Amino acid sequence: MDRANIVIIGGGVVGCAIAAAVSKNTSDVFVLEAMPKVGMGASTRNSGVIHSGLYYTAGSLKARHCVRGNRLTYEFCAAHSVPHRRTGKLVVATNPEEAHELAALLEKGRANGVEGMRIVDSAAIRAREPHIVAHSAIEVSSTGIVLSEELVKAYARVATAQGANIVTHAKVTRLEAGQDCIRVAGTAGEIEARCVVNSAGLFADEVAALLTGHVKQRPYKIFPVRGEYCEVVKPKAHLVSALVYPLPHPDHLSLGVHFTRTLWDTFLVGPTARYIDDKNDYESNPEPPTEFARRAKLMLPAIEAADLRPTYSGIRAKLVPPGGKGPADFVIERDADFPRVIHLVGIESPGLTSAPSIAEQVSSMIAETLN
Repeated sequence: MDRANIVIIGGGVVGCAIAAAVSKNTSDVFVLEAMPKVGMGASTRNSGVIHSGLYYTAGSLKARHCVRGNRLTYEFCAAHSVPHRRTGKLVVATNPEEAHELAALLEKGRANGVEGMRIVDSAAIRAREPHIVAHSAIEVSSTGIVLSEELVKAYARVATAQGANIVTHAKVTRLEAGQDCIRVAGTAGEIEARCVVNSAGLFADEVAALLTGHVKQRPYKIFPVRGEYCEVVKPKAHLVSALVYPLPHPDHLSLGVHFTRTLWDTFLVGPTARYIDDKNDYESNPEPPTEFARRAKLMLPAIEAADLRPTYSGIRAKLVPPGGKGPADFVIERDADFPRVIHLVGIESPGLTSAPSIAEQVSSMIAETLN
């Protein structure tokens, strides 16, 4: 049986970023991706936003990794010619009653170390976004956009150039603990690893359950939440010039239906957010453009349903069940029974931004395992 130092289960943005980080100094690194190519799941089915770290609970992994990941992502994109743009964004209060929530959000961002923020009035909003109607807003300078597919490919390219092996069509179906290794088996064969990183995204809970002793009762449970997007037609692309968000909704399922300027010079409206039963259900019962337009009109009265075209959907790996309170933080920890396994569970937004910072933490955990 083949042996490896590190096996990373999951070739999304986080898995590939970890591979790029650890393969600098470690040989025999393998990434096992179940899909035909890397990044086909949540990593490329999102808004493509480089987040600032504004929203997350102070001291949380989401706050820490998003703030650091913001800087690291810009640096990586510049170094590896990944298409991106630092656009800045507005988080708007649509009426005076929301102004105190806006101020509280600003303080949360400052507590997290987010720089380049200020509250602006309706005149400043109109100067920046003439078609947006709002009372006031937080202007966040560090937010941007990136072609997420190209970002994943770039991490994978760096990893392979450093000797890592990325294997696709490689679904993992069995994990077994050996004396000094973890045996990983699946559709691509079997391999023994000194350290295994479970970065399987939506399926990280199922991968964790493969370990002996966890088969009947999962240590984690992911509740899939689907978000859908519409794209504005080209003649109306001028209505939004950068990124515009509402105040976060208290249900914490998402940051709300927002406007994301794209690198192909139009803008997206979305995502919606609803719990689903099937982790592979990207298409059933889609929201109609009329519903997107209804929500969007709160900030952008000029938008009409006829201006919108359905585009794609993504599924978030939520750790909060329907009716539960959230949001949940990232889970990045060793398996309680098998310390050679590191689990990354619930890596939803801001996972794209956080990927290089998460990779730093996991690299340190891996080093402790291998030494």
